[in-house]
Amino acid sequence: MAVIGVIVHHERAQAAELARDAAGWLIERGHEVRLPLRDAGIADLAGHGCTEEELARGLDLAVSLGGDGTMLRTVDLVAAEGVPVVGVNVGQLGYLTEVEPPGLRMALKRFLAGSYEVEERMLLEVTVDAAGLDVDTAGAGDDTAAMRRASADGRSFLALNEAVLEKTPMGHTVRLGVSIDGEAFTPYAADGLIVATPTGSTAYAFSARGPIVEPTHRCLLMTPVSPHMLFDRSLVLAPEARLRIEVVGDRPATLSVDGHNLGTLERGDAVTMTAAAESARFVAFGPRNFLRILKSKFGLADR
Repeated sequence: MAVIGVIVHHERAQAAELARDAAGWLIERGHEVRLPLRDAGIADLAGHGCTEEELARGLDLAVSLGGDGTMLRTVDLVAAEGVPVVGVNVGQLGYLTEVEPPGLRMALKRFLAGSYEVEERMLLEVTVDAAGLDVDTAGAGDDTAAMRRASADGRSFLALNEAVLEKTPMGHTVRLGVSIDGEAFTPYAADGLIVATPTGSTAYAFSARGPIVEPTHRCLLMTPVSPHMLFDRSLVLAPEARLRIEVVGDRPATLSVDGHNLGTLERGDAVTMTAAAESARFVAFGPRNFLRILKSKFGLADR
């Protein structure tokens, strides 16, 4: 018997329908199905709901029914337990998803038969050093990763895509001092700085003209947003590098991790980032051709 977790986009009826269909099919075959409590209510599967803390324990597979935001939330819920994730595209771009809705049952059959591979993706560990910051882990949107605390003090977080320090919505450019492995690099005057994983290279960093990196690679990508300085290039750093970004000017900066705003940093507050010990584990049903996926998702022509 397998234990399958199902995570549902909260605002898409098709996701709830797929959850009910998959749950019925799995239960008929003697498997256990779990959903976070809110997701279970939305999918009319209240009898299979559990707390988010209980969800990943002993889980064999997590099924994400939604778009890339739901994938971020699913990874956040199960990555610490090493649970593999399969994404079903009930969204628009669906860059992180592997399966289209009509293929869900076949995907479950193949997983249960052992006919799959697991692709590991680097996660970013983000540690906040800001005594006055009341980190907000509530209030995330329906399809946003409600960031799970990765440490007892609630100051460390995991990100699949990126962490961002940027100006406040009504503010001006911020000044951010960057140190790498304890050595000062340079201060930036910019709208913000993005520190991304290779998976996140096609997310926010992409819109800031950062490099596109094959997602199974391991590195840190730091990309400035609208820099007001001569040096405006992205940096590609080793995954074990420890990148520290400190607010050095009088203007505050907001901190977000995988799209979830954690609060505002003031002068002297800092964030440290490096590759996490944990990895996100994505289920694949055959070789993933990165260039082919890139061309398909961005509508690139062959010639």
